[in-house]
Amino acid sequence: MLRAFTARRIAAAAAYGGGGITALGGITFGLVVVEARLARKIIQATPNGAPPVADGLYGGGLDGPPLSLVMLGDSTAAGLGVHTPEETPAAMLAAGLSSIAGRPVRLTNVARPGARSAELAGQCERAAQVRPDLAVVMIGANDVTNRVPPAESVRHLSDAVRALRGSGCQVVVGTCPDLGSVKPLMQPLKWIARRASRQLAAAQTIAVVEHGGRSVSLGDLLGREFAADPLSMFSEDRYHPSARGYAAAAAALLPSMAHALDLEPDVETLLDQGVLPVYLAAAEAAEVSGTEVSGASVAGDDLGPRGRWARLLRRRAVPPGLPAPTHDAT
Repeated sequence: MLRAFTARRIAAAAAYGGGGITALGGITFGLVVVEARLARKIIQATPNGAPPVADGLYGGGLDGPPLSLVMLGDSTAAGLGVHTPEETPAAMLAAGLSSIAGRPVRLTNVARPGARSAELAGQCERAAQVRPDLAVVMIGANDVTNRVPPAESVRHLSDAVRALRGSGCQVVVGTCPDLGSVKPLMQPLKWIARRASRQLAAAQTIAVVEHGGRSVSLGDLLGREFAADPLSMFSEDRYHPSARGYAAAAAALLPSMAHALDLEPDVETLLDQGVLPVYLAAAEAAEVSGTEVSGASVAGDDLGPRGRWARLLRRRAVPPGLPAPTHDAT
C-alpha cells in the first residue's frame, strides 16, 4: 500500500504541477555520494560508443502495407550495449510484431542514449513525421540517476503519451527498470536505487493508463534475471543489457504491443488478473515481471470512487525465444 500511495502522490503532483516527492532526500544522498561516484567511474570505464542502427523494413517478404513502429526513450530503447542491429530490442520487437501481424513492419528509432523524460517532447515531434501505428517508449533510468524529481519525469511522460495518442498512435511504455540490479552499485546505494526505480515505475504506469496507453513493468523481470546471471545479461560496460538481456525485455513488451493493435500474440499468453483502481494496479505491476496495465471500465464507467479503473494482465511464462530479425536497412 505504501508504494501505491507514493505512486499516487507522484502522479497527482505531475498532473497538477506540484513538485511532488524526490527519489532521494538530500541527507540520504550525501551518505551515498562516494559510492555513486565510484559506480559511475566503473560504468564509464568501458564505453560502448553509439548503438547499432536498426531502422528499416522487417518482414519485407510478407503481403500488406507495412505497420509503422517507432521507438522512443533512452539508451535501452536505442540498444546501447550490443554490437549488431539484430541484437537491439527495437529489431527484436519489429521482427516479432511482423511475425504476429503477418505484415511488414517499418521501424524508426528516435531514442537517444542518455535521454531523460524531458527529451520525449522532441522525440515525439520526430516520431510524428513517420505517422506511427504504434510507439514503444522505454524511459526513466536517467531520471533516477540524475535525481530528477519523479513528478517532473512523469509530467513529461504524460505529455508524450497524450501527444502520441492524440495522433491516433497506440502507445506501449516499458516502465523504469530496476537500477538496484546494476552490478557496480553497492549498499546502501543499491537499495535506494531499487526503491526509487520502482516508485517511478508505478507512477509512470498511472500516467500512461490515464492518458490511454499501456504500461509493461520491466523492473522485476530484469532485476531478478540480471541479478542471477549478470555476466550474460549485462553488456561489457556492466550497466546496459546484453543481447540476451534485451531479448528478455522484448519478450515482456511484445504481447502488449500485439494487444494494442488488436492482434492475437503467438509468443506468450497474458492472464487476466481483474480490474483495480489504477494506483493499486500500478503498485502491483511494479512488483511482478511483465505485467501489463491498461484502462478498463466497470459497469460502463471508466472512473470509480478511487480514480481510473485499470486491468492487470500477467505473463503465463517466459517464451523460449523471439523470431530472428531480418530487415532491409533504409
